[in-house]
Formats: sequence, structure tokens, C-alpha cells
Amino acid sequence: MARSYWESWISTLSETDADAATQLRDRFASLGAPNPEDWAGSEIREGIAQLARFLVLRRLWQGAMDGWRDRSQVEAVPAAKRLLDSGADFDDVSRAMRVAAYEATFGVLEVIDEGYDPESEEGLPMWSLREMRDDVLTGRPVGGLHESFQSLDPSGTDGADLWD
Repeated sequence: MARSYWESWISTLSETDADAATQLRDRFASLGAPNPEDWAGSEIREGIAQLARFLVLRRLWQGAMDGWRDRSQVEAVPAAKRLLDSGADFDDVSRAMRVAAYEATFGVLEVIDEGYDPESEEGLPMWSLREMRDDVLTGRPVGGLHESFQSLDPSGTDGADLWD
């Protein structure tokens, strides 16, 4: 039987690095990351702060997106409550709120990833999201957030179910 890419790659590492890569893969898996070997391999090979990146995106799906599946959260918005009280279908109202949350979240992630205001004059501040460990900056940027936002949809539909 042919070895997987992960097995082939890990066999090229020192024992210490292979253990670190395996522990990182297992951490991704325990946190529910799809394809934990890909996330861990990318962090090790490319030096990208993938664990921090994954945690930000997972948190956004859990809070900003999937919270709108909860009837009590939807009903806490007066306009949504009025729609439901007038007979609107909960799934339709919830989906509309999730689409709005998706568009807003994706837009914010694009702005964070862009790192500057392209319409402003030169010399104004820029921004970036950075990884920290134990309250100390690692120096690694946490970027490309908008690129992976869809792929971390817990429903497995990459957000496609929002537009049904």
C-alpha cells in the first residue's frame, strides 16, 4: 500500500520535528479542523500561523455565523421577531440573518487581510493581525483569513447552503 503524502513527508523530518508535526496535527484534529494534516504540514513547512488562523475562523463560524441558527438569538432582534410573529418561516429569517453575517464577516476579513486603506494618502497607519503565544508576539502574521473562511463552514457546504 502506498504511503500518504503526510507519511512520506514526516519520514523526511528529524525525530523531534516529526513529533512536533504529529502533535500539531493531533491538536488540529482535536479542535475539529478538516484535513488536520494539511493545516499542520503547512504551518511546519511554510511557517504560516495556521493554528491561530484556524482558531480565528472557527470562532467566527461559531459566533458570528452559526449563532443565527438559534431561535432565541434571532428573536432577540426586534425586526426578526416581528417577522416571525407575522408568520415568516424561521429558517428563512435565520438564513437571511446568516447571509448578512456572512457578507459582513467576509468583508471584515478582507479588510484585515488587505492591511491598509487603498483610498487613503500615503503615510497613514496600516494594520495586521499577529499570532501570540503566552502573551508574547511570535512575529508571524495571521493572514489569508478571507481565503479560508468558506472552507471552514461546519456544515461542510462552504457556505453554499446560505443561498438555497
